[in-house]
Amino acid sequence: MEVNKKTALVFGLGKSGVGAANLLKKHGADVICYDSNSKGIISEDKVRDDLDNPDDVKIILGDLPKEVLDTLDIVVLSPGIPKDLDIVKKMYEKGVCVIGEVELAFELGRGDVLAITGTNGKTTTTSLLGEIMKLYSDDVFVVGNIGNPYTCVADETDDKSVVVAEVSSFQLDTIDKFKPKVSSILNITPDHMDRHHTMDNYIQAKEDINKNQDDSDYVVLNYEDEVLRSFGDTANGKVLYFSSSHEVANGVYYDHGNLILSDGEDKLRICNVDELQLLGMHNYENYMAAIAMAHAYGVPSEIIRMGCLEFKGVEHRIEFVVEKKGIAYYNDSKATNPDAAIKGIEAMVRPTVLIGGGYDKGSTYKEWIEAFSGKVKKLILLGETKEKIAKDADEAGFKNYIFVDTLEDAVKSANEIATSGDAVLLSPACASWDMFPNYEVRGDKFKELVKRL
Repeated sequence: MEVNKKTALVFGLGKSGVGAANLLKKHGADVICYDSNSKGIISEDKVRDDLDNPDDVKIILGDLPKEVLDTLDIVVLSPGIPKDLDIVKKMYEKGVCVIGEVELAFELGRGDVLAITGTNGKTTTTSLLGEIMKLYSDDVFVVGNIGNPYTCVADETDDKSVVVAEVSSFQLDTIDKFKPKVSSILNITPDHMDRHHTMDNYIQAKEDINKNQDDSDYVVLNYEDEVLRSFGDTANGKVLYFSSSHEVANGVYYDHGNLILSDGEDKLRICNVDELQLLGMHNYENYMAAIAMAHAYGVPSEIIRMGCLEFKGVEHRIEFVVEKKGIAYYNDSKATNPDAAIKGIEAMVRPTVLIGGGYDKGSTYKEWIEAFSGKVKKLILLGETKEKIAKDADEAGFKNYIFVDTLEDAVKSANEIATSGDAVLLSPACASWDMFPNYEVRGDKFKELVKRL
């Protein structure tokens, strides 16, 4: 992609948007930074502080003037900006090149990309695969919704680089030439219906990670996901599966506690799950996906094994915080949908006081509540979804919940309700955007409040 001397507008000024603006500027574009700033949380001074060369970058907050729209050659959408906004539709109508920040980074960066998507497990699998690849190569970049946008490192890559990328359905919605050497779709369960509107749209966005791959590439799919098993019949490139319940000929499978790598002829035991530092079948699936991806890239099995055994997990995902007066506190702020939150409940081995609720992404919560199965002694609800969750709880026959207004109130109430031998789990089943800018801030606040008890 040629951006030199083109007028490029970056729409959305979070971390990835600022990274996109800096990258465009390095490549000679005339950059305009734009955000509708509907919540009033972005200031021009803050944006300028974050930019590498802010002096000749135009910053617009609020409405985008028509005269600016008429000057644009390229628009880079941050992940949080939907393509069906009226202003974005106008950009398409005018024939402007509209892409996402992942597409920009891919086209201006170099090296091989190993890309991971799925409703749940992306961050854990990306982090694990990144650790394996760092044992194999000295030139590895781990990017995505883990605090390090792809746009921030694209200019540091060269032909020998390996980029391990976590990519969301929002980002895949705006790709054009994005082509991973190895991709993986971990699972697909309902999420982001407020953005994609239908399950078919959401599935298509996930499957688009594979759309530009060819016979020289690999795609790793979850055999236990019926949508993905079917997709494997038509997917581009070489297909590998991972499975928690079936022996697969090409890929990785779980067998009586062992993770087995099969290439169609030979079977190799990578490790036993008792040797791993993360527990639960959902985590074993993440390990299997990472093993399959590393194997597809040519990483020796002994390095894969070493990476798996050394991996300690990621922050904000069923993260043990502290034990006080016999009560164990866990931060699962990254559980931003019901399916992820079910995994959090399943991991608990104590009676649990559960803190849930947050921004409404159009989810339903009955399956989450049904998963409480005697473990949850009290549900503490906050955020804009609290009454919606309570309604689903009532219909499921679970009445033991209370409402609070703030996370501070939730932690205080949980501390009063829990007794020695219990767990307190923040696992919201919702996004954070009604009260916090992201799940990391929410999780950090929870940990701070718990440690102050």
